[in-house]
Order: sequence, then structure tokens, then C-alpha cells
Amino acid sequence: MARNKISTTVYITPEQNERLKLLHERTKVPVAEYIRQGIDLVLDKYRGALPGQLTLEDVGAKK
Repeated sequence: MARNKISTTVYITPEQNERLKLLHERTKVPVAEYIRQGIDLVLDKYRGALPGQLTLEDVGAKK
């Protein structure tokens, strides 16, 4: 089942746009999917700055 998505606007550099278009042409994966994956990577990297319950993995990393 597909999840609902929210429309938003982001500004990228012309170089980023060209590279994303080339990647899309070669892989046939939509540019929006790559942008969503990039957002997930950033959210994972900075998850400690977000409110919420720590996982056991997070607790072990703080030692």
C-alpha cells in the first residue's frame, strides 16, 4: 500500500539537478525518490537531535 506524500518545494543547484537527471536516466528511479532517500539519510544522521525515545543502539553509541 502506497503511503500518502506531502508536496513541498526545495531549491537545488544546477549541478545537483544535472546529476540527478543523469542518475534518473541511467537507473529509471524518479528524482523524487532520490531526494526522499537523501532526507532519510540526514534524519538518521541527526536522529539524536530529534525528540523521542532512545533505542538500545543509541544508548550503546553514547558510551
